[in-house]
Amino acid sequence: MQTTLHPADSRGHANHGWLNSYHSFSFAGYHNPARMHFGALRVLNDDTVAGGMGFGAHPHDNMEIISIPLSGTLEHKDNAGNHGIIRSGDVQMMSAGTGIAHSEKNHSSSEQVKFLQIWIIPNKRNVTPRYDQQSFRAEDRRNQFQQVLSPSPDDAGVWIEQDAWFHLADFDAGHAAGYQVKKSGNGVYVFVLEGEATIAGQQLRRRDGLGIWETEQFDVQATTDTQLLLMEVPMQF
Repeated sequence: MQTTLHPADSRGHANHGWLNSYHSFSFAGYHNPARMHFGALRVLNDDTVAGGMGFGAHPHDNMEIISIPLSGTLEHKDNAGNHGIIRSGDVQMMSAGTGIAHSEKNHSSSEQVKFLQIWIIPNKRNVTPRYDQQSFRAEDRRNQFQQVLSPSPDDAGVWIEQDAWFHLADFDAGHAAGYQVKKSGNGVYVFVLEGEATIAGQQLRRRDGLGIWETEQFDVQATTDTQLLLMEVPMQF
């Protein structure tokens, strides 16, 4: 088993007033040659957007883009005619494929929205752009791993063009479980949303990240009530 620890305070940071963003990997003005990606996971941004503000229409291509709101409401529009509003418990994905332009804005004029912006490098280029969003019940991740993303439309969660699986988990203090890697050769990047946990023998705190690879399984034990996001991705792509 190999691991790499990214403490919360080691992330890149940009505060634009309307946007306060922490970057787990190199992004925009933050460039760290040692933190370019974890396998096919290219971007993990922890964003807070002020009321009434957001990202205006801008283009993407050949990237799988996932948004996971933590609080507040986020509004999506794109030039393919898709329009959605998501909140905590929802997961949104967009396969940019051959090219799409979209906007992501705070749906509230007064309350902040906090969300994770995640980019995955796809295993197919120039696919037809595609959008999806799904809602997931909080009780279905209590002391268990709740699958919210997969590589197949026939599996649980939104699906993307990559052999990747995402799981959310809300563990009570003291709860322990083992995570089984879905595909040989994949690694898992664990991001602690809230609380503290021991994962693969490492003690993690709020907003710490841990990359784990060259293993088929690892253990997770919550030290306190803990919320986790596990992102399993290919290490070679």
